[in-house]
Amino acid sequence: MKKYLSIPLVTAVLLLFNSCATNPVTGKKDINFVSEDQEVAMGVQADPQIVAQFGLYQNPKLQNFIQEKGQQMAAISHRSNLKYTFRIVDSPVLNAFAVPGGYVYFTRGIMAHFNSEAQFAGVLGHEIGHITARHSAQQQSKATLAQVVLMGTMIASPTIAQYGDVLSQGAGLMFLKFGRDDERQSDELGVEYSTKIGYDASHMADFFQTLQRQGAESGQEELPTFLSSHPNPGDRYNTVHQLADQWKQKTGATNLKEGRDSYLRMIDGIIYGEDPKQGFVENNIFYHPELKFQFPTPAGWNVQNTPQQVQMAPKDGKALMFLRLAQGTSLEAAGQQMLQQNQLQAIESKSVTVNGLPALAIISQPAPQQQQQQAQQQQQQQQQQPVQLLTYLIQYGGNIYNITGVTTAQDFNTYFQTFSGVAQNFRQLTDQEKINRKPEVVHIKTVKSATTLRQALKNYNIPDNRLEEMAILNGMQLTDQLPANTLFKVVEK
Repeated sequence: MKKYLSIPLVTAVLLLFNSCATNPVTGKKDINFVSEDQEVAMGVQADPQIVAQFGLYQNPKLQNFIQEKGQQMAAISHRSNLKYTFRIVDSPVLNAFAVPGGYVYFTRGIMAHFNSEAQFAGVLGHEIGHITARHSAQQQSKATLAQVVLMGTMIASPTIAQYGDVLSQGAGLMFLKFGRDDERQSDELGVEYSTKIGYDASHMADFFQTLQRQGAESGQEELPTFLSSHPNPGDRYNTVHQLADQWKQKTGATNLKEGRDSYLRMIDGIIYGEDPKQGFVENNIFYHPELKFQFPTPAGWNVQNTPQQVQMAPKDGKALMFLRLAQGTSLEAAGQQMLQQNQLQAIESKSVTVNGLPALAIISQPAPQQQQQQAQQQQQQQQQQPVQLLTYLIQYGGNIYNITGVTTAQDFNTYFQTFSGVAQNFRQLTDQEKINRKPEVVHIKTVKSATTLRQALKNYNIPDNRLEEMAILNGMQLTDQLPANTLFKVVEK
């Protein structure tokens, strides 16, 4: 045993010895298997996947704003040599994330919840800090470039999730979890960077409270990555305020900017929550107004809608369903491509109709070579089991839609009716109310005379059951006093 263990032990020691690099922020040596060129390559690979996954938010004014402030901050950062890219992606989720090589993404959801330029700048500096301190690269080294879980942790089984085909190695970078030390360091850098470009960094701490309240209000278990590793937001709030005071003293700045009114005016009209034109779920039915189709979603299942696909899964992760566009000029060609690309073999295939639409139904399983690979993996990871798939390819509106359900071979009969029920109820959407559904948007209003936030919201007919939601959106309490001429947010269609 000693003879065989000595070689990997020596190899590991050599790898550690050769993989130490100087951290640009601390100046200390870190264990890192990822070079700067590799970091840049990761970002280049991940960026188009992330854009395809979420889409860019179509608002040139906001896209120009994040680019301008991002480049200004990158220029004074510890890694100003990198070529940075900043984007707002079209997602209602409150989040911001960075991938190696200089790529930073904010969702329109988080942009709607900022209440000043200073809050935005603090989080922007935090995300740039993850890049400058090489946190993502370090996480990749620790994980040896292993894939990470999908946002929302909808799919629990690795055997099933592989057929979801949502995450590649590049796009998976955005879901890396950072440790407390990394998050604390990024908080410090967020304070430093935002102060250096002229913002009052204490407002960054105020925004953490907004995130905490929003998570509690919605019952979210998953908090944004820059909040999730900190179980005590109170300590973090106080620490960021202390850091902000220290950097004010270091820079001698006396006129640091908040930029509340300018920011609120800039986001006037931003889409709030789900954008119906991209598809929405109502009463367990998914509607897509632009492509004019609908289908039922299984009761109690999580649904995630992206520009690439709709994905559904039960909370226990024992099955997966998705709808996406298929490749191929005919149903038969689409079926062959689907089987080949996923290394599957058909058990049964037949032509059918789905509500008058031509379709092809296929039951499949991994091809023999794939089964052998799964068997080998199963020996290494006892939780994995062979899988079976039910696929409906449906021709409609000039497209071929692939509706696939995946589960273990053992559970296939249990989920078969659920899979087929979703696919066989795919149909044309004709309801004009659904087709013409408008999104909610944030509108900025002005208080005419001094009042409370609660009363200001009720003056615009905000229902009682949404008052707390609107208070969180404004970063205030309902009892807060608003002086005359104060700007505040409401949500309207």
